Amino acid sequence: MNSAKTVEEYLEKSGSWEPALRLIREIILRTELQETIKWGAPCYTLKGKHVVGMVGFKEHMAIWFHQGVFLKDPEGKLINAQEGVTKALRQWRFANFDEIRQNTEIIHAYLLEAIENQKQGKEIKPEKKELTVPSELQEVLDKEAGLSDSFEAFSKSKKREFADYIAEAKRAETKQSRLKKIIPMIANGIGLHDKYR
Repeated sequence: MNSAKTVEEYLEKSGSWEPALRLIREIILRTELQETIKWGAPCYTLKGKHVVGMVGFKEHMAIWFHQGVFLKDPEGKLINAQEGVTKALRQWRFANFDEIRQNTEIIHAYLLEAIENQKQGKEIKPEKKELTVPSELQEVLDKEAGLSDSFEAFSKSKKREFADYIAEAKRAETKQSRLKKIIPMIANGIGLHDKYR
């Protein structure tokens, strides 16, 4: 994964997608959006709100509209990359540089519509799920001195990562082996995915 600290660094590390990403960047920078890095990729914001981002993958590159569900999409370019999971985000995928070059004005029009939608406050906010700690994890938290306090010190999202990790295991043996892995992490204040952050 490209873990760049700046957009320029991200582009330089993008290999064969660099020219395509630079062209998309030029189109985006013709608007009032502000450029930043978010989740390791270029992201463009309006008054601190995410509007659009871009990324190069192995087989394609994409721009994604954070509230793309509100775009009219008259050209039928947008897809929901995770049907049934993603509510607001929509992607426009490109297979090559020429495809971007041929659609420059359409991309710009979509960007302007996305900016206007943001100004109007059109937004689907992510649903906040209640945190449910699996009984196997709760038993360990209750038994081991200080472990519950360590667990409570984590942010809600990190607690959810631990809870989901146990809950997603199908077999009791898997749940137990996962518990053995995460108990020292919880005790030491280390999040489940901290090594990837």
